[in-house]
Amino acid sequence: MRGAAAWLFALAAGWGVAIAQGPGTGVPAAIRQLGVAGSANAHPTVSARGSFVAVAWGVTAPGKGTDVYVSVSRDGGATFGAPGRANVEPGEARISAERPPVVAVVPSDQGTPDVAVLWTAGGTHTTLKLARSGDGGRTFARPREIQTPGAPGNRGWASMTADENGTLHVVWLDHRDTAAAAPGHDTGGHAHRDGATVAERSGLYYAQVGGRVSAERLLARGVCYCCKTAVAAGPDNRIAAAWRHVYPGNLRDIAAVTSADVGRTFTAPQRVSEDRWAIDGCPENGPSVAFHAGRLHLAWPTVVGGHEPAGAIFYASARDGSRFSPRLRVPALAGRDPEHVQIAGAKADRLIVAWDEVVEGKRTVVASRLQLTAGGANAGAPTVVTAGRQARHPALTPAPGGVLVVWTDGPSDAATTIGVRRIAD
Repeated sequence: MRGAAAWLFALAAGWGVAIAQGPGTGVPAAIRQLGVAGSANAHPTVSARGSFVAVAWGVTAPGKGTDVYVSVSRDGGATFGAPGRANVEPGEARISAERPPVVAVVPSDQGTPDVAVLWTAGGTHTTLKLARSGDGGRTFARPREIQTPGAPGNRGWASMTADENGTLHVVWLDHRDTAAAAPGHDTGGHAHRDGATVAERSGLYYAQVGGRVSAERLLARGVCYCCKTAVAAGPDNRIAAAWRHVYPGNLRDIAAVTSADVGRTFTAPQRVSEDRWAIDGCPENGPSVAFHAGRLHLAWPTVVGGHEPAGAIFYASARDGSRFSPRLRVPALAGRDPEHVQIAGAKADRLIVAWDEVVEGKRTVVASRLQLTAGGANAGAPTVVTAGRQARHPALTPAPGGVLVVWTDGPSDAATTIGVRRIAD
């Protein structure tokens, strides 16, 4: 029987990268690391358009709160420039695994794409702020607020995407109705305090950002309040959003809406899969969504029952956004607690799904290739992406030569960096 180091090498070799062998090694040579020295760097997101790549993450310095930083690559992720701060008010960001700063690379008439970054900011009531760079991520304009000015209550868990015309589409979770129902008693986002009753007053909101911010719209009520949302833009004016919904009986299943007219109208919420996961609390684990090869694709974590309930990753797709295929289980490694799932298109007939799970006592980023078929997909064997490292909270984007994955890298929250690596498609 081979040892653990050789086992990890064999898994990683499937991705076409070299692993150093020997005691205490097992680090992929292709990893790039980003960060601000002397700080905790965590919770990244990534976006690419051609070879132009932008990564955003939170930087927490002792006694100074958390700021939002962005670093840009112009060679498909091979090298990155020095990170720059996007927020104006120091230390204002409220960031976690399910509400990271969200970055989008935006088409521009100037040749070099714009960079937009969205984050949750603290204060009397939390706000969503968006800053945009017109010089390729070197400097950012003063941020604007996305929600109605002065809206009460807590909000966040946002996602954002740019369509081919350069319009940004933003969705987020909002507790303004809960705050309005109990003035001076905002729950601060902890929907589990009141269970399904509070969820009925929690909303999914949507806005567009072009030359101005469009009027926000409520898309759904009854959302699971601390699970991240997901949004994607596709061909033919299609937009899709997904989130975890609270159904009768406190069932926390994934729901989705789609638009065929660039967000002017949306379908009624659709239940993607009846997982029947009943929990009187928020699992803080949302879905991921992508358009690819003429279909809408969703991946999400849930818990499957039995004698010993366990976490699991599932996938489903839809051609028109109205009917999803039966769920497909994406096999995890022989670890535990797979979560923080992400999905991205790769080759024309392939997707990459990534998540983190505990492997040999360490949070580790793991990925699987999904081979598309006429009726759905076939899931490949899970493969270690961050062998021998403490790694969590991955994010993905298609990029030249494959898919870029970024993650929080390091053994402690006090001294972490952002790992970057390409997975060949």
